[in-house]
Amino acid sequence: MLQQVMTSPGKIEFREVPVPKAKKGQLVIKIMKIGICGSDIHVYHGKHPFTKYPVTQGHEVSGSVFEIGEGVTGFEVGQKVTIQPQIFCGKCYPCTHGKYNLCEELKVMGFQDVGTASHYFAVDASKVTHLPETMDYDEGAMIEPTAVACHAVCRAGDVKGLKIAVLGAGPIGNLVAQAAKAMGAESVMVTDISDVRLEKAKECGIDFVYNTKIHDFGEAMIKCFGPDKADVIYDCAGNDITMGQAIKYARKGSTIILVAVYAGMANVDLAVLNDHELDLNTTMMYRNEDYLKAIELVDEGKIQLRPLMSKTFAFKDYLQAYQYIDANRETTMKVLIDVQA
Repeated sequence: MLQQVMTSPGKIEFREVPVPKAKKGQLVIKIMKIGICGSDIHVYHGKHPFTKYPVTQGHEVSGSVFEIGEGVTGFEVGQKVTIQPQIFCGKCYPCTHGKYNLCEELKVMGFQDVGTASHYFAVDASKVTHLPETMDYDEGAMIEPTAVACHAVCRAGDVKGLKIAVLGAGPIGNLVAQAAKAMGAESVMVTDISDVRLEKAKECGIDFVYNTKIHDFGEAMIKCFGPDKADVIYDCAGNDITMGQAIKYARKGSTIILVAVYAGMANVDLAVLNDHELDLNTTMMYRNEDYLKAIELVDEGKIQLRPLMSKTFAFKDYLQAYQYIDANRETTMKVLIDVQA
């Protein structure tokens, strides 16, 4: 079979390797679709701080069960599945207290460990999650970022009846906004400086969209929510401008949740954060319950994934997929790889 390997930033090779066999406790998955995310793009540009080369990528994935190893139950050959890419120790304090997404030794497939970008992939059965047969492989490959969004929304607790502002209308910002609505938020506002991405948010049913190149963020919140503004602000852009907007205009005593990963050291007004007694919270990946919630919300039609799918490339055109993303940054949301094509 073929296996993708990024040998150095911007360089991809395909290696002929044996099809893996399912060991005890494992499944071999026939990989169907892989999504490319922002972190993958950082690896492509040599800007991911925790990834070394060579590396086989692929952590947003869908596939079907190809082979079942000894001792594995609950799976049948041909079933649609996705893979949770976290590798954790199970022994550290976070792991033993239900927060394995924060494992002290956390590795992620496609970054610190071998990813799924190959025709077949052997993996511990505990990391494999069923997909509904009605869900297609494209949607299945986007369950991972949807789980990121579900976990982020839940960091605020129960959002039912709340007014939510989301800064950043890229794939994660869009999915956070959709997940908040799906979980019962009263209304949701999304901001960005790209009209293309804001139109996608509208297409996905978000209540209010504002281009903050044109509109003041604070004034937009009052127009949408009234003088009490938002109950929770999610920063899905992750830069000093958006975090500065969140801190400056948040209702006193409300909550800000940083979803995006900052590219460098932050320079924000902690004096105002303190003076306004704002809760600044963060979010990191997901756990199994977030995967299950993501699958449920997509399956019920409460989260729309198809509007976010920009283009699909064949497996051997992996490099062209990155080149396309670089050439179409403002208009591209999610690019998928068809591994079997």
